[in-house]
Parts: sequence; structure tokens; C-alpha cells
Amino acid sequence: MVRNGRAATRKLTLGTRTVEVQAPRVNDRRRDEQGQRQRFTSQILPPYMRRSPKVAEVLPILYLRGLATGDFRPALEGLLGEDAAGLSPITIARRTAGWEQDYQEFRRRELNGEYVYVWADGVHFNIRLEDDRLCTLVMIGAKANGEKELLAVEDGYRESAESWKSVLRELKRRGMVAPVVAVGDGALGFWAAAREVWPETQGQGCWCHKLVNVLDKLPRRLQPRAKRALHEMMYADSRSECENAKARFVDEYQAKYPKAVESLNTNWELLTAFFAFPAEPWKHLRTERDRIGVRHRALARARDSRRWLAKQGVTDGLQAARHGQAALAASGRRRPVAVGTCG
Repeated sequence: MVRNGRAATRKLTLGTRTVEVQAPRVNDRRRDEQGQRQRFTSQILPPYMRRSPKVAEVLPILYLRGLATGDFRPALEGLLGEDAAGLSPITIARRTAGWEQDYQEFRRRELNGEYVYVWADGVHFNIRLEDDRLCTLVMIGAKANGEKELLAVEDGYRESAESWKSVLRELKRRGMVAPVVAVGDGALGFWAAAREVWPETQGQGCWCHKLVNVLDKLPRRLQPRAKRALHEMMYADSRSECENAKARFVDEYQAKYPKAVESLNTNWELLTAFFAFPAEPWKHLRTERDRIGVRHRALARARDSRRWLAKQGVTDGLQAARHGQAALAASGRRRPVAVGTCG
């Protein structure tokens, strides 16, 4: 392998500006065992590369934030330079078509492996089309080694049971087995679907949603004190401590604010189901709110075109939070089993 002059000068868009580079050419004379010529490829500056990977990664984020396809160049040329490549409307439109294809492949992929926990939520958007309101059903799963994975992002109708059944059945068809624990809010549609499709799965209610519902039924001046009392239940070291904290809350607020106590008692067993499992995953099972975050891109033409939005679905600007491997639990952790009431 010997050097063979330099390639033609080309412009490369970096995170700070656009620069001109001239890569050296290589005459690779190596051959493999079958006598075929090998070809040297630079990992630092691959052939035909026109922009840094960091620049390519920021484009979909800006698109999700609502930047129109024709505004990328005016918005970024001050940072990347007037000669920045890959910012034309045609290029951005081509990339959005690629994102659509990636989403379809994501929906068809096989779900191999065992998912111990799942977090489910329905995300509502303020875009109204006739009498309907957009809702996206999102589910994230965690494997036994602590690796979290986005499992489903689908259109739904107001978190109905039929919409959730369709999602769960599709996951089952693609190879997913019923998880040990499913975490969700108080939406009855998901729990009705889970009882039918995953009858063996243990349910766990979301504490964050419960706190919001209870505090909403108390005067603002009492909410900080009540919130501390609710946190005592949420972060109790055992079921008995949680029950004692609940009893104190009932004694203090039952007489004057019975609706707050009634809200707390609703689905109490579902809310405290995590005490039946080892303490290590409790912090992940108490709520689904910090597991899932979704952003939707409301384009102006969506307000006037139901057909266009129905075609785009959730793919036009939906972002779900992903978490890295071992973010949930230590590597090699075993499948958890119920251990009875703690404390």
C-alpha cells in the first residue's frame, strides 16, 4: 500500500464551519487469500463524505423542533458557512422520506429477547382535525440486562382499549412475550387491553399521575405539605411504611377534602404493586413519566389537510426518549419474581 498523490479538493461541513479538504490517494496492492484486490477506505474521511456525522445528527432534531425544509440553509449558514452542503429543501425532503422508511422498518422488526418491564403511555397533541384529537401510543421495554428499547410508536384513538389491543397484539405477533411488569397511568384502555393480551403481566400504576390528580383536589396553600406526605408514600422503604404514611394523610385531609382522599384510594393496590418485587428496580417502576417523552411537529398545512396528516401519521416529527444499555439495572440481572409483601 503506497501513497498515490492527492484527491480533488472538496468541501466538508463541520459543526463550526465549512472547510476545504484534500485527502491523499492510496494505491492498495494488497490481496486476500482468494487473490482478490483489497481496497483501503479511510475511517476518518470516507469517500463522498460532505458533512460531519454530528451535523447529520442535528438535522432531524431541528426538523422535530419545527424548522421548515426551506429554512435550514438560512438558519444554519451563519454557523456552518454559506457553502454548507446538504441543506437544500430537496435534500431535507429526501431525508424525511428516508426517516419514513426507517419508521416502517422499525414497525416490522422482530422483537427477539425477553422484556422484563414495559412502560406505556398515550401522548395527546393539541392538533384538532374535525372532532378528533391526535393521540400517539408509546411503549418502551427493558430487558433483563438493563437495556431499554423503544418498542412501539403507533397512532391511537383517545387511548381506547381497542387501540391498545391492536398495539399489544402486533408486538406479540412480532415475537414479544408478555413482560413481568407493565407500568402505566390511570387510562383504563391500556389496562383492559393488557388483561386480555397479557393476562399474566403484573400492573403498576404511575405515582406521578396520582400525585397530580390528588394535589389538584386540594387548595394551593396546602399542596406543598400534601406533596411531601405523598412523597413519603411513594419513596417508602416498605409497604407497611407506605400504608402508615397513607393513614396519616387520610387522618389529616379526610374531613375537609374527601375528594383528595378518594382520588388517593382509587387503584391503590395497582399503585403499590412494586412492593412485591425486589427493591432494586423500584425507582424505575414507580412511574412511566420520566421514561417516555414525545414531541410532535405541527405543520401549518396539517390544520387544513386531514388526508395529508393521516398519511404522515406519527412519523412526521415524533421523538421518543431512548436510554442506553445498563441504565436500568446492572448487567446480568436475573428475571425478577414476586417475593411477597415487603416490610
